[in-house]
Amino acid sequence: MKLVMAVIKPFKLDEVRDALTSIGVEGLTASEVKGYGRQKGHTEIYRGAEYAVSFLPKIKLEVAVKSELVEQTVEAIASAAKTGQIGDGKIFVYDLNNVVRIRTGEADADAL
Repeated sequence: MKLVMAVIKPFKLDEVRDALTSIGVEGLTASEVKGYGRQKGHTEIYRGAEYAVSFLPKIKLEVAVKSELVEQTVEAIASAAKTGQIGDGKIFVYDLNNVVRIRTGEADADAL
């Protein structure tokens, strides 16, 4: 079992969700976060004053999947989230040692 975590642009959330649903991913968690990478933020002008925006709005997705689905999951996220512009995001894959469904007590792959 793996946890696939991705940080993407907010307007790509629906496309990524649809891509994940199409490959059989049954659930995900999405959080609104702020951050920056190589782009280091940007400057904006508000009421004539220029100011730096260091942290940009992003969406963090967390998806727990069986090991067999990891490559498809990563590819689905990458293709749906890609704009070709700086700040498209990153995907991280972690090992999951134990999963328990609280309602039923099912464990590991059965809990996914």
